Amino acid sequence: MENTGEHSDRLLPLSKVVRIDEICDRFDQAIKEAIKSGAPWPGIEDFLGDTVEPVRSELRKELMAVEASYREQQATSGNAANADVRLAESGDAPTEEQTVAYVPSEQSGTVVAGRYKLLEAIGEGGMGTVWVAEQTQPVRRKVALKLIKAGMDSKSVLARFEAERQALAVMDHPNIAKVLDGGLTETGRPFFVMEYVKGVPITEYCEATRLSIPERLQLFVQVCQAVQHAHQKGIIHRDLKPSNILVAPYDDRPVPKVIDFGLAKAMHQPLTERTLHTAHDAVLGTPVYMSPEQAQLNNFDVDTRSDLYSLGVLLYELLTGTTPLEKQRLRQAAWDEIRRIIRGEEPPRPSMRLSSSQALPLLAVGRQMEPARLTKLIRGELDWIVMKSLEKDRRRRYETANGFAMDVERFLAGEPVLAAPPSTRYRLRKFARKHRAALTTATTFVLLLLAGAASSTWQAVRATRAETAARTAEEYAEARQAEAERQKNRAEAEKQKADGNVSQAPLTLESRSDRVWLLIFPGSHTFCDNSHQTTHFSECRRPANLRRSPPLRAQPPAVPLLAAWCSRG
Repeated sequence: MENTGEHSDRLLPLSKVVRIDEICDRFDQAIKEAIKSGAPWPGIEDFLGDTVEPVRSELRKELMAVEASYREQQATSGNAANADVRLAESGDAPTEEQTVAYVPSEQSGTVVAGRYKLLEAIGEGGMGTVWVAEQTQPVRRKVALKLIKAGMDSKSVLARFEAERQALAVMDHPNIAKVLDGGLTETGRPFFVMEYVKGVPITEYCEATRLSIPERLQLFVQVCQAVQHAHQKGIIHRDLKPSNILVAPYDDRPVPKVIDFGLAKAMHQPLTERTLHTAHDAVLGTPVYMSPEQAQLNNFDVDTRSDLYSLGVLLYELLTGTTPLEKQRLRQAAWDEIRRIIRGEEPPRPSMRLSSSQALPLLAVGRQMEPARLTKLIRGELDWIVMKSLEKDRRRRYETANGFAMDVERFLAGEPVLAAPPSTRYRLRKFARKHRAALTTATTFVLLLLAGAASSTWQAVRATRAETAARTAEEYAEARQAEAERQKNRAEAEKQKADGNVSQAPLTLESRSDRVWLLIFPGSHTFCDNSHQTTHFSECRRPANLRRSPPLRAQPPAVPLLAAWCSRG
């Protein structure tokens, strides 16, 4: 949107609008308590706090509008003096230029456009108030009339208000509230008329009627089909939450209705001829139900899968009674911390959230099941379906709302679902990305430990090898020494054997003559060593003088014959 230099013409980020709305609610409650107790009214400056431009100007205008409405009521009841005194004391009395744009708030009974009689205010958003109205012509019926707030008639708000009216006009689905009429009030404030849905938020309806898990899933499927229809018409809701999905009975059957397309975005063509531009730092949506891409500062590429994330949060709440990210924690956190939580923290699975909840018995009663059966029913396929829709990476979500609904229907029919738990590889990659610093430190530490262990192991191996080599060398030396001893012993044995053979050879050759000498000289055996005690003469050594026998001629006659016989031996 072009910068005209006027703060009121700028489109504020939704986070700022939501903050303005919350401050106005607190201011409104403070005025009510002051009126009830008779105390002085709170000062506007007290609620401006540390806000900066352009938020401060817009917040001041909104607070002044709230105070003006109560001042009018006090004036009507004759108690305007207290309001005027308080304004004078606080120094916040509006100038003529500031109060020109403010028109007294409508009251019950006010007729808008000559045919819509306001009956009761049933809702209030950041830029408009929803009334139950009675249409008087051309037909009589109850309708819902959304009227832009007094003081919220800047160009940006008017453009978004008209965009919502046009978004509803292009859709025609039984689960989407229909737009019936539109126009301007007598004071020039825009309004549009919708089908009146006399219902309650889908989560409240399910808890009040104690719907079972299958019945809740059937309602959810209808919501998915309505969102699919909007996507087919080129409309992204961007603010799906229980309060924007009302359930009302039709023919004794609960029918959900999607309402409030105030933050809707057209995908293919503009919804209005007015300038409607989301600023580069604008964040649109309700934080608890907001997709990670919506929580980015530059969220120009938000597509239909953002609505699928919000549907996943809704299903999570229908099953467990709470949202994936705790509401109380987000309320207490600063906006930057909220964005970090939405974009970075993985919620627990529905079954895990249930099993750890102290309210599990009460939740089980509200779903007509026993606690153990409830946890068992959700664990597995329903866990997979919900967690697939809540993926931070939108490429891993369902592609369409219809695909989401069909997977829920497969579960109801007992058929295999398309959703499946992430692979181990994907989980490890996500874990590594989330804990990159800690993992890097741990990896470095482990690598150092491994390097140290490897070095120690190598040194131990080297020492073991050296010891083994020394032992082997020692054993080899011992073996060589033993072999040398054996060779020495063998040599000595051979030598002894050789000596024995030499000494025994003559004895063998002379054995016969020895026997003859014994026959001739019986006493010659006395030359043997009696200590041998042997019976073999050959084992005795004959004295050297035994061989010096007298010549044969000196022997008796029989001697020559014996000598000749011995000589053969």
